[in-house]
Amino acid sequence: MSAPHSPGPSSSPAPSPSPSYVVRVAEDLADREACFAVRKEVFVVEQQVPEDLEYDAYDAGAVHVLAVREDGRPLGAGRLLYGEAAAAKNGGDAGVGSLGRLAVVRAARGLGVGAALVRGVEDAARARGLTGVDLHAQTHAVGFYERLGYVAYGAEFPDAGIPHLAMRRRF
Repeated sequence: MSAPHSPGPSSSPAPSPSPSYVVRVAEDLADREACFAVRKEVFVVEQQVPEDLEYDAYDAGAVHVLAVREDGRPLGAGRLLYGEAAAAKNGGDAGVGSLGRLAVVRAARGLGVGAALVRGVEDAARARGLTGVDLHAQTHAVGFYERLGYVAYGAEFPDAGIPHLAMRRRF
């Protein structure tokens, strides 16, 4: 899960190459705080999700995944719920994890960080014996998840005032 990633070639020249990054499970308090800082920047500040909705009781038992640049700067985060916590979000299937809180800082968008985080969460799900992952995608991001093999199901619904669709990928 800690394999380095380097962004692919860019269609526009950059003054200097983009740094590579690693995706890993947040192992310590500093990593978890970095995950929460990314989420605050993306969801609370950018998308204006109320902070009391962004952080919830699921955070304590979740597996948090972090993308971090070579110099230590956090680029993105996501979390995996499993067991009863996931079943509460995915319609009762304890064999399917729940991917959520996927966030990539503005400066790292377009570098493949989001896809690498999704794969990192999927790896964490497989390591726990799960057979798939569910998620609630903001509707503007449905195409991103479809390219990663997720299939939408059910009707659109609001979450924190933002339209979402449920999606699932089986392994």
